[in-house]
Amino acid sequence: MSYQEIAKNMIDRLPDDKMIFVINMLEGLGEMSGLDIYPDFNPNATTIAAMAETDEMIRTGSGQHFEGSTEDLFFQILEE
Repeated sequence: MSYQEIAKNMIDRLPDDKMIFVINMLEGLGEMSGLDIYPDFNPNATTIAAMAETDEMIRTGSGQHFEGSTEDLFFQILEE
């Protein structure tokens, strides 16, 4: 059995709530090795539209700007 097969077998046995730790370790190993180990990211139509909207807001200076603490921002969001 190869190291990759052993690792996949171990990962398959881990609960989902522990997978973030595996991902963090793999990111660290990839960075130390100088490798790009991130999966390809292909945004869906909704994400592409949201990014375009944000780019347009930055370009035109439009949109709502918030100044304050993160706590204040979340309080405002939860009040709406």
